[in-house]
Amino acid sequence: MVATATPRVVVHYAGIVTRGVALAIDAAIANAIVLLTAALIALVSSMVGDLRPQWLVAALAAIGWILVLVAYFSLFWTTTGQTPGMRLMQLRVMTADGERPHLVRSVVRVVGLGLAIIPLFAGFLPVLVDTRRRGVHDMLARTVVVHAPVAR
Repeated sequence: MVATATPRVVVHYAGIVTRGVALAIDAAIANAIVLLTAALIALVSSMVGDLRPQWLVAALAAIGWILVLVAYFSLFWTTTGQTPGMRLMQLRVMTADGERPHLVRSVVRVVGLGLAIIPLFAGFLPVLVDTRRRGVHDMLARTVVVHAPVAR
């Protein structure tokens, strides 16, 4: 009988710096989308007339911003497993099974990301001590972020 060794898969979990840079890139892209959309709406509004009262304008703008951010992150994570910032930094988000997260899990991850950011980014501190380098949002969504070099 010949014993064959099964190859071990080595997973390289992403650290806090590469994840932070990817998040900054994605935040810049998503906020640019919101800014361009707001500029278009302002242009059309200047031709039609202003929306009143002002608190309604502010509330609609805030809701629109949140919707764009949730859609940006969750759709990219669900469809490709990585956002443009993550692709640039060669990172990928996946479940414990090695699959891309489904839409509900991605939305949970976005909400967790917001919760991780609110207390002065303290939700990212577990990345420094967790063996799989997971932040609060990863723990909530049961995901990990790994290095995913581009296939050539």
